[in-house]
Amino acid sequence: MRTTFEEQLNNLHLRFSEMGMMASEAIMKSVKAYIDHDKSLAKEVIKNDHFINKREMDLEKESFEMIALQQPVTSDLRMIVTVLKASSDLERMGDHAVSIAQETIRVKGETRIPEIEKVIGEMGDMATSIVEDALEAYLKKDSKLAEEVAHRDIEIDAKSAMINELCIKDMQKTVENVLSGSSYMLVASYLERVGDYATNICEWVVYLNTGHVVELNRKHIVED
Repeated sequence: MRTTFEEQLNNLHLRFSEMGMMASEAIMKSVKAYIDHDKSLAKEVIKNDHFINKREMDLEKESFEMIALQQPVTSDLRMIVTVLKASSDLERMGDHAVSIAQETIRVKGETRIPEIEKVIGEMGDMATSIVEDALEAYLKKDSKLAEEVAHRDIEIDAKSAMINELCIKDMQKTVENVLSGSSYMLVASYLERVGDYATNICEWVVYLNTGHVVELNRKHIVED
C-alpha cells in the first residue's frame, strides 16, 4: 500500500510540475503575441488554455481521492495540500495569459506605442521568470529560495506603476492613444497578478516545508 501511495504522490508531483511549465509557457507566448501584434499566436494561447484548466481539475480530483482513500499524515498531506492550492494559482495565471491574448486581438490595428510595448515586454520577462523560479523552489522544496523569489514581486509592481505613468502621459497627448494606453494598463495589471500568484506558490513552498502558512508579500490574493 505504501509503495502504491508513494507512486501516486510522485505522479501528483510530476503532473503539477508539468502544469507549471504549461502556465509559464502560456504567459510567455501571450506577452510575445501582444508586443509582436501576433493574432495567430494569441489564438493559440486561448485555444490551449483548456489543457491548463483540465490539468487543474484532474489534480484537484486526484488530491481529494488521495486524502479520502489514503488518509495521509504530516509531510505527505502537506505535499497534497500544496499541489491542491498551488495548482489553483497556476490555473489563474493561465486565465490571465488568455486575457492578454484576447487584448492582442482586440487592439490589433490600433495606434501602438513602441516605448510602452518595450516595457511591457520587460515586465513579461520578469513575470515569466518569477513563475519559473517559484516552481524551481517547489521542486527543490527550498523555503529560502521561495522567500527570495516572492520578494521580487515588488519589482513587477514597480514596472506596472511605470507603465501606468507612461500610458497616462501618452493618453494626455492625444485621444488616439487612449485605446492603446488603456490596453497597456490592463495588460500590466494582468502581469502584476501573475506575480502575485507566483508569490502565493512561494508561500505554499514554505508551508510544504514547515507546516506554517506565511504571508511573503504585503498583498494577499484571495480570488479574482
